[in-house]
Amino acid sequence: MFAEEGSDVSSRRIRQSIMGWCFQPMDMIDLAKHCKRIGLEAMEGIDSKLYDQVRELGLKISLVSSHGFTNGPLDPDNHAEVESKLRSGIDLAAKVGAPSVITFTGMRKEGISDAAARKNCVECWKRVVPYAEEKGITLVLEHLNSKAHRNPDGSIHPMKGHPGYWGDDVHLCAELINEVGSERFKLLFDIYHVQIMNGDLIANLQRYQSIIGHYHTAGNPGRRELDERNEINYPAVMQAILDTGYDGYVAQEFIPTGDNPIESLEQAYQVCDV
Repeated sequence: MFAEEGSDVSSRRIRQSIMGWCFQPMDMIDLAKHCKRIGLEAMEGIDSKLYDQVRELGLKISLVSSHGFTNGPLDPDNHAEVESKLRSGIDLAAKVGAPSVITFTGMRKEGISDAAARKNCVECWKRVVPYAEEKGITLVLEHLNSKAHRNPDGSIHPMKGHPGYWGDDVHLCAELINEVGSERFKLLFDIYHVQIMNGDLIANLQRYQSIIGHYHTAGNPGRRELDERNEINYPAVMQAILDTGYDGYVAQEFIPTGDNPIESLEQAYQVCDV
């Protein structure tokens, strides 16, 4: 049985949010109502047209989207678009009270070396960061896994892995963040992606605690529920996050596999409510 909102049974030391896209095609406002009942604080990864309705329900917006993970700043041809969308995201985040805007490195491109990709990314972000600083919004760089995850029919699932993504090493992403050198540019530590590419979850989140600005969850393998079929010890990871002093959002970003996605969300909430 899950605690009602406001119950002392729930510790709520982890400020939980949800990535709405994982629960499509469910109606996002219905999902928001369930989130409020369960005890989640916020939503992200939903259409910005729904922000006002979500906020009217008493939820917050934890993260604002921007340019997407395909066309990133590693390619100078993308810089104008990336900068424009990041600035628009910053404006929207400031308007709705969201703390962060997401950014990505983008996909590898033939002819662009690792050294050039690093230089291009840092130069682009450095042009936007002063605006983020001015508005009090944090840009968070997401590390993604670059492995191909196949569906039962052999096709590649588009959201369980991202073959070709350049920023697939959490240590590289940390180096990029340190090169940008701003308190308003931090790491989005996606527990699922880090587990696949780097492992050592607790050691890595402790190592990079000073530059982590957001967390995402999902069970591995398969970006599934945070249940017994998942290999990640989420209560231990959540406790380690708390032990670092982190007080930002942890967003559930798993894809439900069962018949009742809300039961899956309730279960994930409990697992992370340490």
